[in-house]
Amino acid sequence: VQLQAYGGGLVQTGGSLRLSCAASGRLSSINTIEWYRQAPGKQRELVATITRDGSTNYRDIVKGRFTISKNNAKDTTYLQMNSLKPEDTAVYYCAAEGMDWSGDSPVAFRNWGRGTQVTVSS
Repeated sequence: VQLQAYGGGLVQTGGSLRLSCAASGRLSSINTIEWYRQAPGKQRELVATITRDGSTNYRDIVKGRFTISKNNAKDTTYLQMNSLKPEDTAVYYCAAEGMDWSGDSPVAFRNWGRGTQVTVSS
């Protein structure tokens, strides 16, 4: 499974951005798509997740502002970010968590896409 994240940019406080994560490869092996972010000098943190059946989960600090969704026809997952704050500034990554059943034994994986920079100016 390969992932490509895009859609980052520079936005003012209170603005919006929509990040996209395009997946390719053995998509049937994916259980969950995850969005993470990493701010300078900080650890990478989980922001939002969406499962195969569409169940979503969010980090408390983004609830009500961020929305994760997916378009199965386009094999793309989105992270709509509204009411952005300077503390949302980070490199955002998408990841695919799943199980590869193609071999003799199932192998769990978490594959990462390249990050996209989000900068929120005050």
